[in-house]
Amino acid sequence: MTKREINLRIFERKEVPYVLFQPRLAPWYNWNKERGKLSSKYAQMRFPELYKELDISMRYPFEHGAPWPVERRFSSAVKVREEEEGETKKIIFETPYGELVEKWGKTTGGGGWRLMEHAVKNKDDLKRLRWIFQNTTFHFLPSNFEKGEEFQGDLGEPQFFLPRSPYQALSLEWMGLENLIYALMDAHQEVEDVMKAIDESYDSLYEELISYGRIKIINFGENIDAQLLSPAYFEQYLIPFYEKRSNQLRKHGIHTHIHIDGSFKPILKFLKDLPFDGLEALTPLPQGDVSIEEMKEHIGDKILLDGIPAVLFLSTYPEEELMACVEKLVKLFHPRLVLGISDELPQAAGEESLERIRKISAYCRNWKNS
Repeated sequence: MTKREINLRIFERKEVPYVLFQPRLAPWYNWNKERGKLSSKYAQMRFPELYKELDISMRYPFEHGAPWPVERRFSSAVKVREEEEGETKKIIFETPYGELVEKWGKTTGGGGWRLMEHAVKNKDDLKRLRWIFQNTTFHFLPSNFEKGEEFQGDLGEPQFFLPRSPYQALSLEWMGLENLIYALMDAHQEVEDVMKAIDESYDSLYEELISYGRIKIINFGENIDAQLLSPAYFEQYLIPFYEKRSNQLRKHGIHTHIHIDGSFKPILKFLKDLPFDGLEALTPLPQGDVSIEEMKEHIGDKILLDGIPAVLFLSTYPEEELMACVEKLVKLFHPRLVLGISDELPQAAGEESLERIRKISAYCRNWKNS
């Protein structure tokens, strides 16, 4: 049975021959390779070769270089231009109500860009953003998905992230948390009008995902952190979106999971009733804010994706502590488990951390249900 078959069988709640280990290595690998920190053995490997050499499963071929299968499209009315000067650049969106301007700065080493200033700063900007989303649609690209599927092969069921919920899109991408919270107090209706426009811009994407008919598992890449989101807003703004969109997919046989990679103790009470098959990246102590036992108590019969705190792969933590954590996760969650790192191998971990990956892989392969 291939890793891809096992991956799908876990979501289908069928029997599997061993524990599937599916750690995300791409950020760690790319960061270390760019800085010349990998030995020639690993620096010359393509990602599928690396995963096969370590005998581990792959979740997201699209973070390993395969083209992304979701595309944002503006109508011809939207004009976007970039102005770059030295270490900074502006992305300027022209609307009938005025411009929206994002500011970006080069990352350390100059290999990429990071957002320095969000586009939406006041009530007038909300009208501009609503217009942009009223002239925006998102689409699924089957050819890109199939390229990722070919790239990944039998290493796992190919998956990718969907655009964020309207609340998270505003909080993380367009406004920033502080501006969003003030706007919900001072311009409540205007914010909700923008949220409605964002949701409607996703309509074509969800219809295309369903009509394609070959997608089996998909992720809501929300990056939920309860320290940046009140339980009240989670219940008011996010859960209704999840119920609408996840249930839309699940009705047509597409399994779903959500990415929760920050603190989550304040929203524990919601987890077992969320409309997803699985929960990705829940991070227990010593890195997160809950114990493994609390996770088990509160997620019901949902599938746990990941679960191993990333910090345990650093040399400051003994290997025995890491393996004890692995054994506890397997004991409590298998077969509702896709074991992995919450949420990825730390970039500061040296190449020797691959030996820890290899040891966990062997443990999972040899584990037998007692």
